[in-house]
Amino acid sequence: MSVTAVPIAPVKRSYLVWLWIGIVVAVVAGAALAFAAPQDPNMVWLANNAQKDGVQTTASGLQYQILKKGKGATPTDEDIALVNYEGKLTDGTTFDSGQQTPMPVRAGDPDTGQPGVVEGFSEALKMMPKGSKYRFWIKPELAYGDTEQGPIPANSILEFDVDMIDFLPEAYLRQMQMMQQMQGGQPGGSQQTPAAPGGQ
Repeated sequence: MSVTAVPIAPVKRSYLVWLWIGIVVAVVAGAALAFAAPQDPNMVWLANNAQKDGVQTTASGLQYQILKKGKGATPTDEDIALVNYEGKLTDGTTFDSGQQTPMPVRAGDPDTGQPGVVEGFSEALKMMPKGSKYRFWIKPELAYGDTEQGPIPANSILEFDVDMIDFLPEAYLRQMQMMQQMQGGQPGGSQQTPAAPGGQ
């Protein structure tokens, strides 16, 4: 059994020209719509900030810059970090500062997995070895989102300069507090301090 090929009628050249014109018009119209659509100012700001020297972006979208390198391990969810910090909005307004004395901050909650601070700040702390200083930019989705929080407007990008002074396991700090309370009720009691993990 033989199969006879059926020839395809040639397409007129004018049809091809109109087809290509239609494709070009569609592409141009799509590009025009993309540029005309309103852009999220936070996305634009973060995209521009990401182009600055030394600025890096994590998988979550947290941006950071290492101002001073530290050494050694970094905090975990079980640790309390002692930090100096300053928080600003992108217009330079300072909304919070813990620069006078180191502030104890829980890096995370090992029981619930929820940090004691906003998600972006928790992620930032767990990147920092002792003795380091970082600058972080936390997008709204990793901070307060569309909720106004005191002096922080809704949908704000938060900028923090953070000095990591030290960090210790929360269990060790609780043990120290219990010993201090016990010694407080015993005049002349010994002032022994439990050894910190890792010989600190």
